[in-house]
Amino acid sequence: MRKGWSNAAGNRRHETGSPSAGRVAASGTPERMNIVITGHVDHGKSTLVGRLLTDTRSLPEGKLEAVRNACEKNGRVFEYSMLLDALEDEQKQGITIDSARVFFKSARREYIMIDAPGHVEFLRNMLSGASRAVAAVLVIDAVEGVAENSRRHGLLLSLLGISQVVVVINKLDLYRYDETVFHAIRQEYERYLESLDVKPVAFIPVSAREGKNIVTPAPETPWYRGKTVLEILDGFNNPVPEEDAFFAMPLQDVYRFSNDNDERRIYAGTVVSGRVAVGDRVRFLPSGREARIASIEAWSAPVKTVAKMHESTGFTLVEDIYAKSGEVLVKVDENAPVQTASRLQANMIWLSGNPLTFGKSYLLKLGAAKVEARLEKIERVLGDARDDMADSSPCALNRNACGSVILRLARPIALTSFHENASLGRFVLVDDHDAAGGGIVLAPLPEEAARPALPEGFEDTLFLLLRKYFPHRFPDTGKRPDPESSSSI
Repeated sequence: MRKGWSNAAGNRRHETGSPSAGRVAASGTPERMNIVITGHVDHGKSTLVGRLLTDTRSLPEGKLEAVRNACEKNGRVFEYSMLLDALEDEQKQGITIDSARVFFKSARREYIMIDAPGHVEFLRNMLSGASRAVAAVLVIDAVEGVAENSRRHGLLLSLLGISQVVVVINKLDLYRYDETVFHAIRQEYERYLESLDVKPVAFIPVSAREGKNIVTPAPETPWYRGKTVLEILDGFNNPVPEEDAFFAMPLQDVYRFSNDNDERRIYAGTVVSGRVAVGDRVRFLPSGREARIASIEAWSAPVKTVAKMHESTGFTLVEDIYAKSGEVLVKVDENAPVQTASRLQANMIWLSGNPLTFGKSYLLKLGAAKVEARLEKIERVLGDARDDMADSSPCALNRNACGSVILRLARPIALTSFHENASLGRFVLVDDHDAAGGGIVLAPLPEEAARPALPEGFEDTLFLLLRKYFPHRFPDTGKRPDPESSSSI
């Protein structure tokens, strides 16, 4: 249980004056946003979400009273986190295990708040939850300060490419809302996030338990003149659909039907960017083969002439060509940033109990492509239980470690950086049929330059040394030894 917290409620509805209040999507449904809330265990994430549910009046009728009455009957102190902790293990241990999905709404939009676990043992769950979010709330306990997982979660958000971030410094009521405590934690964490290229929109001093600066401004923090948590969330933006961006579609498979003399060859996949129409000329990468779209096929649907982003579709070509699943289609007349590479620089998190090591083969899955991959270099790593970056020449990524790496693939594939396209810049590494790690592509890399020529006379010097130390293998016959004969040394 969390000690030293009072039972103040403060159930006040938040009304925004934003011109976008009550925004409705083009489909007629309210706008909705996925936000992940994360932080170290017991820093107050679930309490913050419970408070948002309460103060925005998003709870089901009678839910709050039912939890309060249950606590009173069982002799327990009511906490807002109890509105979230639905799993039996959570009730027993007081930690969030799964990535709970919670709905609440403001005057602007509806929110799916993904309450991710803070315990290091459930980092995989946190990563799964955060991958669905477009914005993040990082919670830090003012008493404990910046913890190991506070740093790790900041790095994970960087790895996932989440750029809309707000940091909430919680439990400031225990320090009587001391401004110096707030700024000390802010400066420490801000420096760390800057090293990851994460730039929070705001740092907010709060007491989730007391409801201070959550929905309405707190008179206890006159020195803070920024926005409340809900106001910051309402200021975040959903990504604009990239239907007008470059066209790209990973080829999932090629289907051919033999019934009723159907000779069509249907190239199927999901459009991950832009749009394509009948008559467009497309290029398959990495093979480079080109053809023109003859028709766009739809099953049990009206005839279509255009396929758009997020649509699973199939089409036929004027010129039937051989293409393998995993290739990526782009338009010939567009300057798409899709590149072909067999080396890539990436940010990764490793979740397997067996470390990511050199000399071992893994299966990389990116889009529809599957290819053998090996670790070429670890550029930097954040260890399991260390706050600082590890040594300059790490030899492995251990479980729950994150780092920047270079991977070498067995053959070239088509890809982009994560920031250019999430679907073509995000991958999974499989080790022995287990999804062992994942990451985002920072950049495709060129092949390494050819090794420089050996200096003149190097071979003669080498042969002299071989004869000196291995005379039984390299007798002095006046000839250079045959390279094949020395292979057994």
